[in-house]
Amino acid sequence: MRNEISFKVYGRYALFTDPVTKIGGEKFSYQIPTYEAIKGILKSIYWKPTFIWYVDKIRVMKPIRTQTKGVKPLVWSGGNSLAIYTFLHDVEYQVLAHFDWNYNRDELKQDRIDGKHYSIAKRMLEKGGRQDIFLGTRDCQGYVEPCIFGEGNGAYDSLDELSFGLMFHGFDYPDETGKDELYSRFWNATMKYGEIDFLRPNECEVKRFIRPMKQKKFAMDENLMPVEKLEKNL
Repeated sequence: MRNEISFKVYGRYALFTDPVTKIGGEKFSYQIPTYEAIKGILKSIYWKPTFIWYVDKIRVMKPIRTQTKGVKPLVWSGGNSLAIYTFLHDVEYQVLAHFDWNYNRDELKQDRIDGKHYSIAKRMLEKGGRQDIFLGTRDCQGYVEPCIFGEGNGAYDSLDELSFGLMFHGFDYPDETGKDELYSRFWNATMKYGEIDFLRPNECEVKRFIRPMKQKKFAMDENLMPVEKLEKNL
């Protein structure tokens, strides 16, 4: 099955944080992207509940730099507050990812068509994504374009190993696990010669229960985007 894509994602700023702890106050970015942030970018390129995106590895192309700025985030009670955010500045990564069928979605098994979703994903990638690309948060606009993973010189190609400690990895959603529970995952991230090999979600040993959650139901020919409805009627 053709299901693998590689691309370059870059932007002026990025803010990769643990969403469980970033509800308010100051924010400080991780030094590298989280698995969930890259998965979000993949979903912005192209996604259907028929399949699940998996991030295989990323390559850090530019030096890790930070920049601190004062911001005025909205507060729940109304108005704005003052806060200090520490962003990553001038980032670029190469990403290698693939998708597999979501076998928890029996109602969509007719949509498991070899080559269909791969071709659409490639076209959407060439156009810069189906939706806006964000680097960790909506405040940080990103851009994607196809590339060959491993091409070019990265900032840390000669560095044998760099550990980032325990980091947020991603969420276990009910529609991907088949369980009516939401969990967050954590892992010990390590970069070797500029590349970070992500663990598969089921390989993460540190998890935190968040709350009960029901799986969202889909059906064939429902929940289509306007462009898909137009294509179907042609």
